[in-house]
Amino acid sequence: MLMNDYIKRSDMISCLLCKDAPCSNACEKCNPSDVLRSIWFDNQDVASLKLPIDNPCRDCDGGCEKACVAKDKVRIKNIMNILYDEVRPVTEIALPTDENRLKCDMCGVPLENPFILASSVIASTYDMCARAFEAGWAGISFKTICSLDIHEASPRFSAIKGADGSIIGFKNIEQLSDHSVAENMHIFRELKKNYPTKFILASIMGKDEAEWESLAKECEDNGADAIELNFSCPNMMEGGLGSDIGQVPELVEKFTRAAKRSTTIPVLAKLTPNVATMSPAAEAAFRGGADGIAAINTIKSVIGVSPYTFVSAPAVKGKSALGGYSGNAVKPIALRFIAELGQNKTINGLHISGMGGIETWRDSLEFILLGAGSIQVATAVMQYGYRIIDDLKAGLNYYLTQMGIASVKDIVGAGLESISSTTDVLERDTILFPTFDTNKCNGCGRCVISCDDGGHQAIKFENRIPKLDGRKCVGCHLCRLVCPENAISQSKKRIGL
Repeated sequence: MLMNDYIKRSDMISCLLCKDAPCSNACEKCNPSDVLRSIWFDNQDVASLKLPIDNPCRDCDGGCEKACVAKDKVRIKNIMNILYDEVRPVTEIALPTDENRLKCDMCGVPLENPFILASSVIASTYDMCARAFEAGWAGISFKTICSLDIHEASPRFSAIKGADGSIIGFKNIEQLSDHSVAENMHIFRELKKNYPTKFILASIMGKDEAEWESLAKECEDNGADAIELNFSCPNMMEGGLGSDIGQVPELVEKFTRAAKRSTTIPVLAKLTPNVATMSPAAEAAFRGGADGIAAINTIKSVIGVSPYTFVSAPAVKGKSALGGYSGNAVKPIALRFIAELGQNKTINGLHISGMGGIETWRDSLEFILLGAGSIQVATAVMQYGYRIIDDLKAGLNYYLTQMGIASVKDIVGAGLESISSTTDVLERDTILFPTFDTNKCNGCGRCVISCDDGGHQAIKFENRIPKLDGRKCVGCHLCRLVCPENAISQSKKRIGL
């Protein structure tokens, strides 16, 4: 099945996704922590198929649950039994035996899969990049190299969290690599020597044309496979750098051309979302000779203001600053820009490397369908670690196999025709009613409250059972979105006005 909802994140809300998980250490028959993580990252089918053929959990003593360190113990045995009894029987295919469908490229340079680390702290040392390669990431975009004297603030991160404790939105005020250019070039040489098949995307930032040109050449000479021009960092101490460049197409074109003058490897322009539209900067990069576009970088933001100190977060000795917003909350904004780039005929043919709020394989798929040929991830790795690559690859590979798609490259941009920049193309002469599943409904009445106060008063509540009033319903489907039990679906029949 393409979608199973037998187990939701809410069923695992207590799971801490532990390092060296005690639950797995307590089990000799399977790996509960691996299974739980797969479920968390939207891979229920894969999780069920990775389990032993015969269910060892049904009659065991529950040692995994006893070892669980969560305050409210995760009901691991129950989850395992659901995988065996309800999920596995409805899976449509076996686990793929290889990952050949994931092979792709960035501007012609081979990638073993579409997934690379985005330029940030997660790809800033030899050890970190090596561990990411060992984990299965196809490549890295190294933390932006520059000649600036970088001094970071402390603390420099803040976040908005969801009910399960996971980060929804993430703010950083971090800048660029604080290593010297020479130190970073040594890292490149060592990485390329020890991991020759892995992809190194060298993110750089110069102060003028000469420096953009010289940095690009130096990175190529020391093993980089491609160059990423950072026209988008929102956190620079000096003006005229980072996103200040990305907001001025003339500068994007000038500095792209400068970098291209000294290199033979592909050059991508990493553009800022802190604009009304991205196309002017993308077209400028194209005129400057760019081989691709990377988007989006973080969005300028303010997170929280303390009611006691009146200072925003992160607070640094009573002061704060605008910072870059990332995490799953920015994904809709990122997809909007990826679609804009994918539909822009002027830059047709440029590689698009997509990023912004990606956590699961399904997130990645959405970027691919709107035109991204490669995927970059940062905030999710900061929260969950390099290990998420297992589920990114497994989920996307399973989907491609299930759909009979021979290569991930075959679906790049497949969803672009469904997107319109205006709403005048939408059909408006029929209504698609919601339908209520009384077996799933718990009688909470949330749908009634939302329809009464935010909709069209089209749901009656009798004996704690919601009933639709078709004379008033306009088919907005607000009720579906607020239902905590997913007990409301859309009908298959449209009603003419």
